[in-house]
Amino acid sequence: MLKDKLKFRAEDDTDFMPIIPVLPITVGRDKSIKAVSDVYKTDKLIGVIAQKDANIEEPEVKDLCKIGTVAKIVKLIKMPDGGTTIIIQGKKRFEWLEMVSEDPYFKASIHLFTEEDAPDTADFKAYISTIKDLASQIIQLSPNLPTEASIILKNIENPAFLINFVSSNLNSDLEEKQSLLEINDINDRSIRLVHILQRELQFAELKDKVTNKTRTELDKQQKDYFLQQQLKSIKEELGGDTNEREIADMKKKAEMKKWPESAKTAFKNGVQKLERMHPSTPDYSVVYNHLDLMLDLPWDELTADNYDLKNAKKILDIDHYGMIKIKSRILEYLAVLKLKGDMKSPILCFLGPPGIGKTSLGRSIAHAIGRKYVRLSLGGLHDESEIRGHRKTYIGAMPGRIIQNIRKCKSSNPVMILDEIDKIGS
Repeated sequence: MLKDKLKFRAEDDTDFMPIIPVLPITVGRDKSIKAVSDVYKTDKLIGVIAQKDANIEEPEVKDLCKIGTVAKIVKLIKMPDGGTTIIIQGKKRFEWLEMVSEDPYFKASIHLFTEEDAPDTADFKAYISTIKDLASQIIQLSPNLPTEASIILKNIENPAFLINFVSSNLNSDLEEKQSLLEINDINDRSIRLVHILQRELQFAELKDKVTNKTRTELDKQQKDYFLQQQLKSIKEELGGDTNEREIADMKKKAEMKKWPESAKTAFKNGVQKLERMHPSTPDYSVVYNHLDLMLDLPWDELTADNYDLKNAKKILDIDHYGMIKIKSRILEYLAVLKLKGDMKSPILCFLGPPGIGKTSLGRSIAHAIGRKYVRLSLGGLHDESEIRGHRKTYIGAMPGRIIQNIRKCKSSNPVMILDEIDKIGS
């Protein structure tokens, strides 16, 4: 028989509801260990009540909630580390009225709550059915909960036991569980429980969605890593991976280049293609030579322009006697460049018989403004691809004369002379 005075312990790490299945908990405080030991020896009941603040190591009366659970200690186990674990079963809800003593443990006079019969209404039955459905869905979405728990839920016929069973296993904070414990009307408690379960289901669905998305991303990364390792092994079997060092050197050089975005994307795609090839394949050398050309080109290497017109006139006069109109036109051309700065240079065309100084005028212009000088002799060329370059898909494809000379002079703004352009194809 349960007397009007009851020993009870303050519990700080597990929350209880009435009439729950056996549950193991760890007892840590000296007062609590003394209480459970005495109760277990005499086969009595014990009151389990929650602290308002679980961080308080030595709770006082003011730190305890008013309503708790009467429980029976099914088994007491002494642990090797000196702690004590008890297996208890909740019986009824109670409210402590007056604290009788606090030493060696709390003793209080209590009032036991009598559980009401479940109402035989359609609304209540609907709430019970909803509780089962929501709890089952949460179990399915929770990897830490065994799927057998949903079978147990479906087999529970007693509505009060179902409500208490689900409430005691909620993944909620102490305050919310305590509020459920303090609701006397079973219908109100079922409504409150439905609201909590709906919120918990939304959280479980969101968590499951995030977990699946993360797992998918990790699976893709693992798959990519596995395929890369397999590819590496295949390359080694076919003759080693000597190209890896070359590709690594290319990537290192590319990091120092100030490329436009289009060139950067093209180089990146080319490197990825090269990594998938074996050095013995015909296309490997084509792609490699194309990337090597991109690295050798002077993308951001410019010579500073010197638009000193007096100095330019002096150089032109030293290099060429006479040609007043031609030198005047060249100085006018340089003056416009000096004023506009960013103007795209027009092409100057020198026309005349051999030996009058057309080619040397170009060299003098480069000397005057401080740019590098490039001369392309086009006499006798029959194929325009020699000038602009071949498509790199062709066997033996080479860059055109213009690109080759820019690559050779290491400047992206040279003075370029296309000499004997009238003799192309002749």
